[in-house]
Amino acid sequence: MITFSTIGTSWITESFIQAAKQTGKVRLSSIYSRSEETARGFASNNGAERWYTDLDEMLKEDTDFVYLASPNSVHFEQMIKVIKSKKHVFCEKPMVISEEQWRAVSELAKQEGVFVFEGYRHLYSPNYTVFKESLANIGQVRSAILHYIQYSSRYDAFKAGKEPNVFSKEFAGGALMDLGVYPLSMAVDLFGKPNRLEYFPVLLDNGADGSGTLVLTYKDFVVTILCSKIADATIPSEIHGENGTITIDHIAPITKITHYNRETKQQHELGKEQLELDMVYEADEFIRIIMERDIHAYQYAMERSRQVVQCLEMAQNKG
Repeated sequence: MITFSTIGTSWITESFIQAAKQTGKVRLSSIYSRSEETARGFASNNGAERWYTDLDEMLKEDTDFVYLASPNSVHFEQMIKVIKSKKHVFCEKPMVISEEQWRAVSELAKQEGVFVFEGYRHLYSPNYTVFKESLANIGQVRSAILHYIQYSSRYDAFKAGKEPNVFSKEFAGGALMDLGVYPLSMAVDLFGKPNRLEYFPVLLDNGADGSGTLVLTYKDFVVTILCSKIADATIPSEIHGENGTITIDHIAPITKITHYNRETKQQHELGKEQLELDMVYEADEFIRIIMERDIHAYQYAMERSRQVVQCLEMAQNKG
């Protein structure tokens, strides 16, 4: 049985704990929070054996990996600490905010003999596999529109004069880093790094991007990515090929996949049933990589993470 600890006490951490437990392969050992009251309550609610307010003390534990879901801006610093304690790391996206940070993490992980994994739940679900394989049915890809547009529960607080982390440049917040990274990672996983990239942000009063349009140019097609934390969307995402179109209802999770055949004008539903808590799939893959020491799968995921952060860095510089 693999043991793990957590950094972060938000709903996403609770979701991961439940997902990890559903794999039947792990046990929650401890949690960390800067607040003693929060740490004690979170540990009690989630069945953790111990809680800490000192990260260095928690890392002295003999656990196998640490799940990290703190603000984006502190991911790098905390990951370095975890890796130096010779523990594997599962870090929520975005894992890092620059290629320089990625390189430092990658090299240190190799040196310490541990795996680092970036949480992209949408890329490990059964329906994503179906979606990815279905692209062979639409011929040469010519364009795509991928989006993650979701009104943030914290936006009202921002409009009231507060600055939640998800809307703070200081904490590496904003639409692209928080939501745009979902369709961006999907585009990179499907098509690789683009030849060119342009980002057109809609900036809030504090300079953070509340929404934006990211245009990825490849040799034979263009991918348009829309992201927003200040509006909601009702349209699907689509990939258009010369022989047809593949439509998905949402980037994460994908529950409906439709294949439209241009010649026959017929539509076929391809989606399959999957767990509502789709974080189970990424947790299971991370655990498998650790247990089997699957270097090939690890290197593939890390290279994708490198290409994604390269795109993020380019977008932030141009935005």
